[in-house]
Amino acid sequence: MKIVINGINANLRFSSAHIIPKHDFCGYIHGHSYFVDVEIEGDRSGAFDFVIDFKDVKKSVCKICKELDHKLLIPIFNNNIKFKFADEDINFDFFEDKEYVEFNIDGKEYKIPKIDVVLLPLKHSSAEELAKYFTELLIKDISSILKENISSVAIGVNEGIGQGAFFKMNLI
Repeated sequence: MKIVINGINANLRFSSAHIIPKHDFCGYIHGHSYFVDVEIEGDRSGAFDFVIDFKDVKKSVCKICKELDHKLLIPIFNNNIKFKFADEDINFDFFEDKEYVEFNIDGKEYKIPKIDVVLLPLKHSSAEELAKYFTELLIKDISSILKENISSVAIGVNEGIGQGAFFKMNLI
């Protein structure tokens, strides 16, 4: 059996800006009003014969959405983004004591207050990468309630109606 949570109707949304360096159209800072769909497959079990409780899934996805909402999403492993004063082996520790995130893309320099940024452990901030990121975070966050009955978790991150990407992780 599969449960489905439609992000637009369940209010699983966030608005963020991002940039996909070197892309003809998306290579400039721009934003989307994203919404997040969830599909979880498995057998029904437990006292209520649920696949999983909708409430638990929505709480976790809302938490992730809130962290990204109204922020600039910056993938730190993108080879086209050159962070000021950073070496090739960039990691989150580098940003620990910084007030600003300073970087260069094709000669354009950016200096953004760190409070306005979410640094992502990704190569891109595309819908595809965000869907994978959400799926991994959801599974990690609800791991304590995931039972053997769950066979897969899939997340769709939509940049608007009719345009998004799904990532599915098989657990069995």
